[in-house]
Amino acid sequence: MSFTAQVKDELARVVPGCAACEKATLAALVRIEGTLFVSGPDRYRVEIATDAPAAARLVVRLLHSIYRLKTNLTMRRSVLHKTPNYLIEVPAQAHLADALRDMGVLSAEGGLEMGIKESLVARPCCAAAYLRGAFLGSGFISNPKSDFHFEITVESESLAAGLVELLARKDIGARIMQRRNSYMVYLKSGASILEFLAWTGAHQAALSMEEERVVKSVRNDVNRMINAEMANQAKAAGAAVGQIHTIRTVVEHYGMEELPPALQDFIRLRVTYPEASLKELGERANPPLSKSAVYHRVRRIEQMAAEIEAGK
Repeated sequence: MSFTAQVKDELARVVPGCAACEKATLAALVRIEGTLFVSGPDRYRVEIATDAPAAARLVVRLLHSIYRLKTNLTMRRSVLHKTPNYLIEVPAQAHLADALRDMGVLSAEGGLEMGIKESLVARPCCAAAYLRGAFLGSGFISNPKSDFHFEITVESESLAAGLVELLARKDIGARIMQRRNSYMVYLKSGASILEFLAWTGAHQAALSMEEERVVKSVRNDVNRMINAEMANQAKAAGAAVGQIHTIRTVVEHYGMEELPPALQDFIRLRVTYPEASLKELGERANPPLSKSAVYHRVRRIEQMAAEIEAGK
């Protein structure tokens, strides 16, 4: 089961916060996954398609319990993807038009409602319930082991803007992207996706995602430390190669015996331990030397080599 399917299955089982929450969830599902057919004045039928079995069961239950509407459920199997698809038909019947107006599908004037009916989302719990239904309808969330990505796809820009406004009530910053004839409301921040999951009731999914975020953070920290250590080692190795080249120039010009004892001691240490840092060379000296003392000897040899090159 994909992570999206796990989230939808959990959201479909959330206990509503108040009596109006289930209506908000159903309204979002019908708005996003429903197709409206008109056969005459105030005469409609609706088809709702979903590939999430938990969402299909929820839609059927809520249409029955809230509006006492008759439904027909058909399971179809996609030849291309080999996955089941559920079609819920709501045939033309008395009070269907009233139910559609109550869910914010139809406006009071008889046309289609473009935005989100405010009375459905007036309470914070109902706003969360509407977003829950929107995700059950067309939501997608990537596996937290990969990059964080979250989206809900809708057909109208005004509905997308309404979802963004609902998310903003919880300080969740969402964006809208047009994709052909649809609009995608998306989140890229892991913190924002976590906030959405927790607010809408997918607590197990939020916990799984938070655990993966911690693992990613630790892994990134370890990788940064390893990369920094490798960079330091490469830098030290490069410096040591340069010092050995400089030492060869000085020794060939002056001779080892003509150099001051302090420089002779450093040269022996550097040649013996070519990969050691200046701090490590100082610790191996007898008596031990500070890093600055060793660096002073390096600078003296570099200066002598520069004078030799200038003389040439």
